[in-house]
Amino acid sequence: MSPLMLLLCFLLQLIYTFYFCSSSAAAATTTPSAPFNSLLPSDAVSLLSFKSKADLDNKLHYTLNERFDYCQWRGVKCVQGRVVRFVLQGFSLRGTFPANSLTHLDQLLILNLRNNSLSGPIPDLSGLPNLKTLFLDHNFFSGTFPFSVLSIHRLVILDLSRNNLTGPLPVRLTVLDRLNYLRLDSNWFNGSIPPLNQTQLQIFNVSNNNLTGPVPVTPTLKKFNVRSFLRNPSLCGEVVDKPCRSAPFFDSPSSSASPPTPLYQNAQSQGILITPPPQHKHKKVGVVLGFVVGTLILIAAVLCLFAFVKKRREETETESKATKCTIESITNSAANATVSEPDDSSQEIKLEKEMKVLQAPKQQMKSGNLIFCSGEIELYSLEQLMRASAELLGRGTIGTTYKALMASQLIVSVKRLDAGKTSITSAEAFEQHMESVGMLRHPNLVAVRAYFQAKQERLVIYDYQPNGSLFNLIHGSRSTRARPLHWTSCLKIAEDVAQGLAYIHQASKLTHGNLKSSNVLLGSDFEACLTDYSIIALADISSEDDPDSARYKAPEVCKSARRATPGSDVYAYGILLLELLTGKPPSQHPHLSPPDVPDWVRAMREDDNEEDRWLAMLVDLASICSLTSPEQRPTMRQILKMIQDIKDSALVENNKRDAHNGYS
Repeated sequence: MSPLMLLLCFLLQLIYTFYFCSSSAAAATTTPSAPFNSLLPSDAVSLLSFKSKADLDNKLHYTLNERFDYCQWRGVKCVQGRVVRFVLQGFSLRGTFPANSLTHLDQLLILNLRNNSLSGPIPDLSGLPNLKTLFLDHNFFSGTFPFSVLSIHRLVILDLSRNNLTGPLPVRLTVLDRLNYLRLDSNWFNGSIPPLNQTQLQIFNVSNNNLTGPVPVTPTLKKFNVRSFLRNPSLCGEVVDKPCRSAPFFDSPSSSASPPTPLYQNAQSQGILITPPPQHKHKKVGVVLGFVVGTLILIAAVLCLFAFVKKRREETETESKATKCTIESITNSAANATVSEPDDSSQEIKLEKEMKVLQAPKQQMKSGNLIFCSGEIELYSLEQLMRASAELLGRGTIGTTYKALMASQLIVSVKRLDAGKTSITSAEAFEQHMESVGMLRHPNLVAVRAYFQAKQERLVIYDYQPNGSLFNLIHGSRSTRARPLHWTSCLKIAEDVAQGLAYIHQASKLTHGNLKSSNVLLGSDFEACLTDYSIIALADISSEDDPDSARYKAPEVCKSARRATPGSDVYAYGILLLELLTGKPPSQHPHLSPPDVPDWVRAMREDDNEEDRWLAMLVDLASICSLTSPEQRPTMRQILKMIQDIKDSALVENNKRDAHNGYS
């Protein structure tokens, strides 16, 4: 090849290289790099910066064609162009949480990244002063506790559970005085538990860590049961009912031997012959005397304890004869009775029969085992449950519920299913169904922990909820004309119930099927939790069996033998929401067309002034949920979004009002 041709090829290669590099640089500038960032809103830059490191598999298809497109991205909620909610729960994100990304969203109220595969340390979050809810659980975050959250004084919910976090818990956790939800379980935290004193803290869990030492005996920590501290072998103290190891009662021989006295040393140095004191004799006498005294004290303590236990047992037996029974006596009485028990003329007679303690020798269950659900730890045996003292909590459509107090002081709720109504379900079908129901876990569901079946007997064991039902909250006091709940309380309860129903519909092919105010229980911080979900599918129930619940049933379910559907759950939710807003049971709801419902609700409340628009939004939601046609009703996912929109708008307005009045 001639030199001229070589020179020409070289020039062409230079031109190609220059053009390729220029094109690459131009393409790079179309991404949100530094020069282009100045043209974008800061919130959009923050979201794209987060995606660049946290979404390595490109699960989030974020595109920005218009200036405010980011407010329509998945998981993003804006108010007046500012991001107030960023929820990416269960998106299978893989990557890290980049520093200096979301921390610039200074109007962010809710950050939810739970149930992903994010790893690495949790970055500095001090740039989120308005954050109230932070869910980072069920990821692979490592490093120490994110101390920057201690500067977010508005934080109400903090969940870091099920990660790989290590190190001690900060003593300054007490500065987060608004916390009512704190979960740090299933990590590798060590050291002691801080003396938490937040009076509003209602949900707390530090189980499955490496925490050590005595649990501080504060009024806040004392109200949580042992379940909140499980699988920390070195925790001890009154709160966890485990004595702490103290110093030995007697000193060891090496430590008890004392050196020669200075007087003896001084005498020897002066040549004075002094017989040293017989210390070994004193030592033996002291040990023997201490042993005798200790033995006498121990014997006295045992005798006192024996007398106290005997007296307490006599008192308990006397009390139980009057007001209580055991689960075993209830099930034995059911086993001895025929399946088709004749109706009593009085509910009092029926209650007396059920709650009577049998004097005959107690029979053991002939078959069946207590089956724990979804990998639950077996905290008690069937025998312990059967011997628990039981109190009647209430009767439902499908069975009777008892509060069971075991000897270990653990309290559970036991639902004894009606043998006649559930006889249509075989033993195999019952077990398969309960396995599906027992796998459901959500903060707004009362967890099914275990179940049991034997001949003519089926039990379902739930967590015990201490604050009663929503029905009692709404209608409990009849001595005076009760006022309906404030609209903010209605909104909170409506959101809780919607969260639980949406989870059931999305996480399984199940439905609730029996939603009503008596099947919504109030947890330790008065969060609304659904119970009896999907249980009615096991029974043959007619409207005559439960006339009080007929108003909750959707028209398509009442007119045929169809089983409950997600749409019929939505209908019942609409009726429940009207019950919340008016304080009237469904049997007293008039049959009104949707345009007339708002006027009726206002007439029932008589207290709506400046908050009338928020109330109107809830009334509109209740109306569309209870439409006759199931096709016109929204899904629970859509309902939940509507409620959250109302909540976000109210939060932003409250924050503006606080800022205007000088509150931080």
